[in-house]
Amino acid sequence: MQANKKRDTQPELAVRRLVHASGLRYRVAATPIKGVRRTADLLFRPTKVAVFIDGCFWHSCPIHGTFPRANSDYWLPKLQRNRERDAETTALLTDAGWLVLRFWEHEDPATVARTIVAAVLERRDPSVTARG
Repeated sequence: MQANKKRDTQPELAVRRLVHASGLRYRVAATPIKGVRRTADLLFRPTKVAVFIDGCFWHSCPIHGTFPRANSDYWLPKLQRNRERDAETTALLTDAGWLVLRFWEHEDPATVARTIVAAVLERRDPSVTARG
């Protein structure tokens, strides 16, 4: 499991490139709420938007998620706990006023980036002008 990246995965990098090219700036692998040990893949602090790009295996995608046959007594509870943690994280952030956006790694990066940009711009304070 050490070989599995926690950040900078190919789907994440593709989305980040497109969001950055749109002119938005964000934090990578940042903690939205102090004291809560959860990190968002992209974090837009001023607008309180947290983005998670979930891996199909690790987060049990309904389309591509697979369940290992070998050592299933270990893996099935682990994958179930990941799903529970995702739901708990979403609830915590939502209760704190954050907009949580979750995407699967197999989703089209351009579509994901457009959704993120639209959400951030919608929540942006109109009195703040864009840089540049």
